[in-house]
Amino acid sequence: MSSIKFFLLLFISVTLLNSCVLNRAEKSYDKKEYNKAVELYKRAATPDNAEINYRIAEAYRKSNRLSESVTYYNTAIKAGYDNPEAHVNFARALKSIEQYDEARKSLNTVLETSVSDSLKRVAQYELDNLESLSKVKSRPNYYRIKNLDDLNTQFAEYSPAYKDGVLYFTSNRDSRSIYVVTGSPFTDIYRVTARGANIDQSSIRPLDRIINYEDVNEGSLAISPDGSSIIFAKGNSGKASGYSEVNLFFTRYRNGQWTEPRPLSINDADSWDSTPALSPEGTTLYFSSNRPGGYGGADIYSAQLDRRGRWVDVRNLGPIINTPGEEVFPFVSQSGKLYFSSNGHPGFGNLDLYVATREYGNITVENLGEPMNSSSDDFALYEFDLTRGFFSSNRPGGKGDDDIYTYVNEDPDLKIVNYYLTGVTVTHDDGGAKIILPNTKVSLLSTDNNEILDEAFTNEDGAFQFRVYPEEQYNLIGEKTDYFTSRKKFSTINRSVDKSELKDFITNVTFNTEVMMERIVIEKPIVLENIYYDLDKASIREDAALVLDSLVTIMNDNPEIYVELGSHTDVRADDDYNMDLSYRRARAAVQYMINNGIDASRITAKGYGESQLVIENATTEEEHQKNRRTEFKVLRYDPGEREEELPPTQEYDEYDRFFEEQ
Repeated sequence: MSSIKFFLLLFISVTLLNSCVLNRAEKSYDKKEYNKAVELYKRAATPDNAEINYRIAEAYRKSNRLSESVTYYNTAIKAGYDNPEAHVNFARALKSIEQYDEARKSLNTVLETSVSDSLKRVAQYELDNLESLSKVKSRPNYYRIKNLDDLNTQFAEYSPAYKDGVLYFTSNRDSRSIYVVTGSPFTDIYRVTARGANIDQSSIRPLDRIINYEDVNEGSLAISPDGSSIIFAKGNSGKASGYSEVNLFFTRYRNGQWTEPRPLSINDADSWDSTPALSPEGTTLYFSSNRPGGYGGADIYSAQLDRRGRWVDVRNLGPIINTPGEEVFPFVSQSGKLYFSSNGHPGFGNLDLYVATREYGNITVENLGEPMNSSSDDFALYEFDLTRGFFSSNRPGGKGDDDIYTYVNEDPDLKIVNYYLTGVTVTHDDGGAKIILPNTKVSLLSTDNNEILDEAFTNEDGAFQFRVYPEEQYNLIGEKTDYFTSRKKFSTINRSVDKSELKDFITNVTFNTEVMMERIVIEKPIVLENIYYDLDKASIREDAALVLDSLVTIMNDNPEIYVELGSHTDVRADDDYNMDLSYRRARAAVQYMINNGIDASRITAKGYGESQLVIENATTEEEHQKNRRTEFKVLRYDPGEREEELPPTQEYDEYDRFFEEQ
């Protein structure tokens, strides 16, 4: 065979081999088997192949290995990869290795290029975050950290959670199977006996196989207040659809063993739902999800526990907390502060730890600074008490991969004041006496923007409790089938405690209230107090307008009711005239409400003239004015299906009545 034929056959063989390798790499990439895709792409990559190098960089990024992507983004861009999004991702990768100046250059390249407005906004957002880094570094910091050497290994240990002498954590230390997305072993949930940061190494063991499946990732967990229930993340079998299978599961410890885990109903079947956390009371669940409708990648959401033990009312925490980046690993402390991890707020690179604090009606988000944060991933903070706790990081200098660290907050001015609003829902019995109204939904709303801040579902005692904050105004909303939705104002303005006068480290301040709920009775007249009319007039007085405004609120809060607004006169005219006058008055009141947004089909005007006097033989102007009253009554009530009337679910049966008994 001639040398020309030999080299031609060799060239054809290499070309066919590369084509085969690339096909396999593409299939692995499309199936989100990123670690396998990287190895295959590398076999076909050359410095002048922009597309292949970019795919390698993207596979590293999507498998959370951003620092390893830097070289390949750089090679792809130098080889002519001209997608502006590559520069944004390259900047994020440069930030992860603290090359902040180079990251700025890459972002400015995007801003100087003709790109979409949405991509420019992302690039400007990232650039603004970089410019804020100097402020983050300049803040005073009182944290001291230490690697939890007795627990960590060369493998991953992360997401610590402590309860009653047991430290739970997630690790891949014992797995023999490899998760093809990241190239790392599958993770399981472990437990170890501990006194704070002092652990008993001999007691480390994985949770039961009913929780830890083989070849499936079990992730972070949240522990119920009594320590006998957990909510945890499970998924990612490593198969084609694995990455979108992460969901939240619940299990209860009964009779010496864990029950069969069941998925929560709030999971989004096609989304990533993970990193759960419970409020100190156990009635609010926080978690991260990339479900549609968020502000970026993964956002933090909350859900409330209703009286049947189901998680309901899923709400996004909004754009102050959530960003175009990733917000994950929430934790709510005893002081009411929300800790979480993000790569979207101003930070050092990759995930940083942040704290969100509510004061005077505003939420501020602050980076915890160094040494809590680094250019590596810093995440999954768990507060042991108000000055100490745990967090996770894959920063250099650890045992390997993710490690668990301990921290101490030595802030000399650290004093905590917790404000609580406790209350009870009540109603009137048939004799007019005040009695407890059980099984009622109560919501706490901000008066500034009508935002729902918290919700509670009362039990037989009608009791509820909310955390409130100094110098704020709220609305309490009570809801129950067959009762008018009730609204009550509450304020902490001028009721704050001066911290400088406190001696105790923690001070709890409790306010008390009650929410009155009135039963809806069809055709029962209810007098609208202070809606009076001047003699022989049908115009709405200013004092009457204030009362009608409150009725507008009642109609808005109770969209199921259809009412009649009836007007009455005194006797100082003939019957026909008074009947006409009363109708004109009722019609004026109805029109006022329609003008303020109430659907005309829901409200009817009727004049009663002098046919239903409150005070017969009235003589004084005050008595006549009481006869010139306006009443409303419910003509129709269409409640539909309310939360408390739904039948119990399997999730409720498994979740147990623990929270109802608290």
